[in-house]
Amino acid sequence: MRALIIFSLIVNFANAQTYQDIHKKAILVDTHNDFLTKAMQYDFALDSDLKGKTHSDLSRFKTGGVDVQFFSVWSDGNQKNPFAFANRQIDSLDAVIKRNPDKIVKVANVKEILTVVKQNKIAALIGVEGGHQIENSLANLDMLYKRGTRYMTLTWNNSTDWATSAYDDNLKPEFKGKGLSEFGKKVVQRMNKIGMLVDVSHINEKTFWDAIQTTSKPVIASHSSVYKLCPVPRNLKDDQIIAIAKNKGVIQINFNSGFIDPTEKKREDAFMEKHKEEFDSLQIATKNENIAEEMIHAKYKQESDSLRASFALVIEHIEYVIKLVGVDYVGIGSDFDGIAVPPQQLDDVTSYPLITKALLEKGYSKKDINKILGENILRVLKANEVR
Repeated sequence: MRALIIFSLIVNFANAQTYQDIHKKAILVDTHNDFLTKAMQYDFALDSDLKGKTHSDLSRFKTGGVDVQFFSVWSDGNQKNPFAFANRQIDSLDAVIKRNPDKIVKVANVKEILTVVKQNKIAALIGVEGGHQIENSLANLDMLYKRGTRYMTLTWNNSTDWATSAYDDNLKPEFKGKGLSEFGKKVVQRMNKIGMLVDVSHINEKTFWDAIQTTSKPVIASHSSVYKLCPVPRNLKDDQIIAIAKNKGVIQINFNSGFIDPTEKKREDAFMEKHKEEFDSLQIATKNENIAEEMIHAKYKQESDSLRASFALVIEHIEYVIKLVGVDYVGIGSDFDGIAVPPQQLDDVTSYPLITKALLEKGYSKKDINKILGENILRVLKANEVR
C-alpha cells in the first residue's frame, strides 16, 4: 500500500512538472472568443490590460498559451445593417494587429498559421457567428472570406430566411422542423467552394442534417457541447456527434456553464428572477439584453460565481466525445467573453493549461492532448482549403 502511495505521488509530481511543457509545445487553437463584441460594446482594446473586465486580452492570450484564436464576429437579429457591423468588428481587430505586428498576425491558411506560431506570435482568424450577417448575399460571404473569415455559423439564435436556429425551433412553432432552403444549400456549397468551414453550432436538427447532406467538406461545431450530459437545444445529440465524426469534422467544446451543467439553468433562472426588476431597468437603459445581463452578473459577483459549473464537467464533455467517436473529433471552443458564467477554475484565457493538466492526469498521451488542443481543428481547416 505504501509503495502504491509513493508511486502515485511520483506520478503526480511528474505530471506537475510536465503539463506546462506539453501545453507550451502544443499548438492551442480556440475556435470561439467573443472579444470583438466586447470591444464594440465597451470600447475595449485587445492590446490593453483588461484583467477584471474581460476574459481576454493580448497579454493574457500568451500567458494561457493560446497560439491560434478565431475571433467571433457577432450581432443579434435586431442589428441594423449586420454586414456593415460585421466589418466594423473586423476593422477593430485589424487595428490591433496593425499596432502589434510583433505579437499577432491575421492568417489565411494552415501554412501561415504554422509560420506565425513558429515566430511565437498569435495567429488570428475570424469566425462569423450568424448567417444573417451576409444579408442573403453570396457576394457578402465572399467579402467576409477575403477579410479573414474561415468559418460561419449558419445561424445564431435568430433564424435566417434560409436556415433555422435551435432557439427558434424550440420556442417558436412556426420554425419547428424547418431546415435549409434552396438558397441555404447554395450558401453551404459556396462556403465549400471558397474554403470557409460550415459551422453547425446554434442550428436546429433539420438544418444540421440538411447541412451534413449538402456539404462536400468536413464541418465544425465551433462552440457546442454534449446533449446527453446537458440536454439543452444548443448541444449536440449522439447521432449528430457520430455524423460529424463520419464527416471527418470536429466538435469544439463550449465552456458556458449552462451548456455543460444540467443543474445550472434552474439556478440561473432563480438568480435572474431575484434581480428581475433591476435587470429590466438596465435593459431599458442600455437597450441591450446582453449588456444588462453582464452588468447584473458583475454587480452580484458572489451570487453569480455560485452558478459556475465544476471544472470537471468540461473534461467530462471532452471525454464523452472521445469515448463515443474517438480523440480525433474534439477540441476547444471556449466562448470566452461571450459567456457570463464560465466554469470554476476557468476564469479567463490564462486558465487553459489546467485542461492540459487534467487530460494528462486522466492518462491521455501527449499525442492525444496535442490533437485535442489544436491538431484536430487544424486538420479540418486544412481539409477545407481550396487547392
